[in-house]
Amino acid sequence: MFLETEDFRAAARRRVPRAIFDYADGGSYAERTLRRNAADLDALSFRQRVMIDVSRVELATTLAGSAASMPLAIAPTGLAGMFHPAGEIHGARAAAAAGIPFCLSTMSICSIEDVRAATDQPFWFQQYLMRDRGFNRELIDRALAARCSALVLTLDLQVQGERRRDPRNGLTVPPRVTLRNLLDVASKPRWAAGVLFGRYRTFGNLAGRIGGASGIRTLAEWIATQFDPAANWHDVAWVRERWPGKLILKGVLDPEDARLAAAAGADAIVVSNHGGRQLDGAPSSIAALPRVVAAVDGRCEVLFDGGVRSGQDVAKALALGARGALIGKSYLYALAADGGRGVARLLEILRAELRVTLALTGTTGVAQAGPHILC
Repeated sequence: MFLETEDFRAAARRRVPRAIFDYADGGSYAERTLRRNAADLDALSFRQRVMIDVSRVELATTLAGSAASMPLAIAPTGLAGMFHPAGEIHGARAAAAAGIPFCLSTMSICSIEDVRAATDQPFWFQQYLMRDRGFNRELIDRALAARCSALVLTLDLQVQGERRRDPRNGLTVPPRVTLRNLLDVASKPRWAAGVLFGRYRTFGNLAGRIGGASGIRTLAEWIATQFDPAANWHDVAWVRERWPGKLILKGVLDPEDARLAAAAGADAIVVSNHGGRQLDGAPSSIAALPRVVAAVDGRCEVLFDGGVRSGQDVAKALALGARGALIGKSYLYALAADGGRGVARLLEILRAELRVTLALTGTTGVAQAGPHILC
């Protein structure tokens, strides 16, 4: 029975190989920032109010111009198709059915065209600033052709943080069966049948499009060389000139960077530390949120990403100035646990938790949430 995110996490641990589970579950280095994301959210307390008419609590809003039945979106997550066959398609469909935005990662298993063909609703598309600006341009063109409603540009991956669980587990895409992981994979026959022998088994947005790179090893080597440590705000301006729709800049923690992001023409920024997967020792996203909100001073929307496991976490982000929140790890747990049904169930749980939490703080809608609902 799935009643909370931890139930999905426990099921995911049982149902997918350790290397895949740890890819979602882990962080960089000693995972201090990963733990801070959850601990700092937990440390916030609500101010309970009574005898206020909360018979109607309005959750609907908009996020970067996209209608949302609640202030929540599914974050871009690499390799979702490794957690469940055609995982990105299931995630996009569940998000559309729930009435919230879905963001597809460049490093997805299903391609942007696969997801477009399988869904009726527009979705967001995420990309990085790569050394190969021609490929960046191609991705923008493909997102336009797919009628994506927003482009999410990830800023905090100029160099990749060391995620120690991945090399220890021998993570590869697609997963290889070795003597080291044979028993683990063999104990997950349903996963193996769907993923190892399924239709989608490689980086869908990259396969067959990178010069002579066609094999997994070649693609992985190409990706490793493409994160651009020289990327700067001029490159963000380059993307802004080429993308006519809503532009969301993801990975902002510092107030000065927030001001620069707003000046660069961002329609929204995402306060995020990449799920604790980049700079270990950085502040939690929730600790950084109020300073970023103050820095942009209403010039663009502020979204929140980092440790969201419940509707109560969403309410805390709203209280500190976010317009909405994104879920990444929680989404992957639900996808691994029960595919599209798992994601749909997770979204139902988060919606109910958010509604009850707002009601018990005497808040009649997400627009009324503010610092006053916290102690």
